[in-house]
Amino acid sequence: MNISGIIAEYNPFHSGHARQIAETRRLLGEDAAVVCAMSGNWVQRADCAIADKWTRAAVALKGGADLVLELPTPWAISSAERFARGAVEVLSAAGVVSHLSFGSESGSLEELRAAAVCLDSQAYPSALRRALDQGLPFPAARQEAVAIPRTGAGHDQAPAAGFASASWLRGRLRAGYPDAAAPYLTGPWIWETADLVRCERAILARLRSMTLEQAEALPDSGDGLAARLLAAGKAATTLEEVYALTKTRRYTHARVRRLVLWAFLGLTAADRPEHVPYLRVLGFNDRGRAVLREMWKHARLPILTKPAHVRTLSPAARRLFELEDRCTDLYGLCLPTAAPGGREWTTNPAILPVK
Repeated sequence: MNISGIIAEYNPFHSGHARQIAETRRLLGEDAAVVCAMSGNWVQRADCAIADKWTRAAVALKGGADLVLELPTPWAISSAERFARGAVEVLSAAGVVSHLSFGSESGSLEELRAAAVCLDSQAYPSALRRALDQGLPFPAARQEAVAIPRTGAGHDQAPAAGFASASWLRGRLRAGYPDAAAPYLTGPWIWETADLVRCERAILARLRSMTLEQAEALPDSGDGLAARLLAAGKAATTLEEVYALTKTRRYTHARVRRLVLWAFLGLTAADRPEHVPYLRVLGFNDRGRAVLREMWKHARLPILTKPAHVRTLSPAARRLFELEDRCTDLYGLCLPTAAPGGREWTTNPAILPVK
């Protein structure tokens, strides 16, 4: 069986995601299985996911996926490089994935390989530093160092050609306009929509009560960023003000957002393991069940299909699960009606039949 891996957030799952899965299966054969490594309740843009991870896994299964594995929070809310590295580790450790399916703006494997070679080269850091010293913002400095231009529409632009971006859809759903988003979703949106703004004062309270030592223990908080964040936390009255007061040309908006979220979740650089320690199953269908049977034979990491399996983990792996439990409890506060804690220990994977 051909088994393709897809790295995704599905925040929310929409018609473009369904098209990618369908195209993947067209290229590999209708019997091919699709395994997704998906962010959990917190996503890479330093935000709560619009719906919880089990709900999003179920929607992905309805949209054509066969098995959904979780990308743990320490990787899901990190930089793009660490996010990608963790997700590839998840798919690789499954021991059964034969292909990787992804979209790109260039559509050229040769260009992507050239960019990867550049980013891994010894010359790249010095070229990046020169561009930063010239006063360029980090994204522009990196683009100049690598010399691969971005093409296509921006991610916040209006729908076109029958497809809409996830960010546009989130905006409509959170603003209370599900009918506007409906044509681009794979089914009706009937779930409560999570929004980080509901935790805004709790986040500000955390920033105002942190010591400099605690702030400096956050990931990616060097170069004076920790002190700048604390000053912004005392001066600001909204999250957007915190971001605006903290960011500079060198400290990008994305980096600042991630730092704020790490602070709220109570995570430090020491909480980021070097490697993913287990494979958490969020959902599967009948074909995904067959993939799981193969994974039990070939996977290089423990597989968690229910919370009780946590008892079999190593102490280090269990610490990560307990950290995930705390992050999920805080996610519950982002819902319109706050959810009780403990869901990590009581929620089993979503299970759907193949269409």
